[in-house]
Amino acid sequence: MASNINSKPGVHTLSDVEETGDMELGTQVGEDDNLMGKVVNSEDEAYALYNAYALRVGFSIRKGKVRYFTGSKKIRSREYFCSKEGFKLDEDLEEKKVRRLDTRTGCKAFVRFSNEDGLWKVVAFNPQHNHELAMPSEKHLLKSARRMPISKAHVPGVEGFGDIGFVNRDCYTYMNRQKTLMSAGDSQNLLNLFKSKQAEDSLFFYTVQVDQENRITNFFWRDGRSRLDYDCFGDVLAFDTTCRTNKYNLICAPFVGVNHHWQNVMFGCAFMLDETTTSFEWLFKSFLESMGNRPPKTILTDHNQAISNAIEIVFPNTRHCLCRWHILKSVASQVGDLSENSEFKYLFNKCLTGCEEAADFQQSWDNLIQKYNIGNHKWFNTLYEVRAKWSTAFTKDVFTGGISSSQRSESTGNVLVGLANDITSLSKFVIAYEKLVASMRSSEFNEDFRCKQGAQSKVLKKSGILGQASNVYTNKIYKLFEEELLGSIGTTWTELVSRDTLHTFEVREEGSQRVCTVKFNSHSAEIFCSCKKFESLGILCCHALRVFGIKNLTRIPNQYVLKRWTKEAKGGMMGYEQSAPHSMNRKDELVWRNSMIRFVCNSIYKAQGMDTARKLCIKKLLEFDREIDEEVARLKLGEERNLGTDIANEGNDACTPVLCPSHMEDLSSTRHKGHCEKRKTNPSKEAISAGKSKQSSHPILLPSIDINSRSQSNSLCDQHHMYPNAPLSTHTQ
Repeated sequence: MASNINSKPGVHTLSDVEETGDMELGTQVGEDDNLMGKVVNSEDEAYALYNAYALRVGFSIRKGKVRYFTGSKKIRSREYFCSKEGFKLDEDLEEKKVRRLDTRTGCKAFVRFSNEDGLWKVVAFNPQHNHELAMPSEKHLLKSARRMPISKAHVPGVEGFGDIGFVNRDCYTYMNRQKTLMSAGDSQNLLNLFKSKQAEDSLFFYTVQVDQENRITNFFWRDGRSRLDYDCFGDVLAFDTTCRTNKYNLICAPFVGVNHHWQNVMFGCAFMLDETTTSFEWLFKSFLESMGNRPPKTILTDHNQAISNAIEIVFPNTRHCLCRWHILKSVASQVGDLSENSEFKYLFNKCLTGCEEAADFQQSWDNLIQKYNIGNHKWFNTLYEVRAKWSTAFTKDVFTGGISSSQRSESTGNVLVGLANDITSLSKFVIAYEKLVASMRSSEFNEDFRCKQGAQSKVLKKSGILGQASNVYTNKIYKLFEEELLGSIGTTWTELVSRDTLHTFEVREEGSQRVCTVKFNSHSAEIFCSCKKFESLGILCCHALRVFGIKNLTRIPNQYVLKRWTKEAKGGMMGYEQSAPHSMNRKDELVWRNSMIRFVCNSIYKAQGMDTARKLCIKKLLEFDREIDEEVARLKLGEERNLGTDIANEGNDACTPVLCPSHMEDLSSTRHKGHCEKRKTNPSKEAISAGKSKQSSHPILLPSIDINSRSQSNSLCDQHHMYPNAPLSTHTQ
């Protein structure tokens, strides 16, 4: 580190500056970060000194003013600014295909070097910034810090993408694990992998179902981050069973959602032996229990009667919709060349997405059936019976977060395409899945960082409603909102009713026959449009925005800004579980406890990489622990409750080998009971003694004894989550 010096021997070289600049990104700003008076040997070293300082603090730099000695090209002084210095000049946005973020905030932080006899000395320094600084985990994304030091380019042990100074998060992270897992049997490798993940991640969940021969039939898993993501974005769930990508020909079924950047987010994944109602019921119950028994508002699936039956049982209050992308894919296989007929496609797409009311749909459907004589076609008749699950005439008021749109549906349906092939083992697939999830989260992380760096450039500079939207919404959602606002300009309107504060308008898009009815309450700022775009997507439509313009509203009412689309979508993780009843039963206690664990874990994640934040975290946790002890003593509860006493393990486990799954075609369709299903008969004495025994070092163990899968009913599931070595009370049938 450069220091305050006045003599030549103390001057630091470029290599010294670069060496200190490659320090860990979590290093905190110390007393020696006052650059005033520090000296280096050259202009390059001056830049490196300030850039290293900027990397430690959390901002990017750019070159500023240069002054020369009179009558020469020799530099007299050089300034370097924070990259957010000044303000962006107005520019013509109409011709620009790519609009960059407006990151300038008028920041005054800078440093000035003077060149005296070949020594570059800091003569002016302002460390004050007027914007948020980058977190330690974000510093590698700063523009002036994007480089990979040679000393780290070939270090496979570096943990995390932030430590190595470049964006790709999952580079070589799983190589060693993949090499070590394939030495034993596939099932044992899978269980060992799940156990190791559970040891690393206290919120990791998995459950395995085996048949009477102790062969794995179905399994589901998700990591702790997926649980936190589900708390924020679990209102919409896409469930796809059209993929088979492993050597056992099992059905691969990912649970996918959409985050605040309109990107795919993974909530978990399952492998299933068959597509029976029983198997889907087991899977949905396992998923629901892993997510704190909070069902989604909407679930989108492919057309499968067994899935529909299971959803009615497990998610009775969830709206079930069929994925339109899967329906369009199925048409070609059902009608062959007819699917390429332009008129047929027009009529079918009109039934799919072009009808506003049920009567319009019925007329269009009858025309389609009669014109092409497909009234006796079994697939079309079955599709008609479930029309309320796929036609916009019946589903336009269902919130889907845009997943049902063609562009989103295709990306969601193809989320696992190319991940593996028909010779991929279960363990290798799970590892490949982890890489895919890491890549998704890296993309989300990058978008979060871009949103923090500045607001989107607005096409209407003076628009108050666009200014609010650019500050609140993420970049992707802002663009969708901006399209709607610009679309409102191309609409005409007629006011039908105006009574006190209630107003009714007809709004028509130019060049279209579509007419929408908009009702507006000027007192409460409540608005309703017959197109129901806000109900389905969560963003106001052009018709509603047109009425806002007529009534001179320059801000989006708070009730029409969904938190899930904002930059603060993940702020505050307490959510729906924070208001527990005063007197809770065992199930409520466990739900509340796990909710608190997730909240604390989220705070700890934020403190990573910052010494001061870690110290604050430790301090507050110690204070919290002391206050809890004092409260317990005040209430005279007696001795502290020992949660581990009732579930302590003694003795040795009776080990039963878990076998790899048979190929799907070789197994019967008999019903398999899983860990989440309660046993109807009393367990045998041998089973009870095995459940109380301690884990042994045998290589393969029965899931109900040693898998640590949290695969019981809700209370047992949460209990085993907290104490992974506790015996399970039910056994696989």
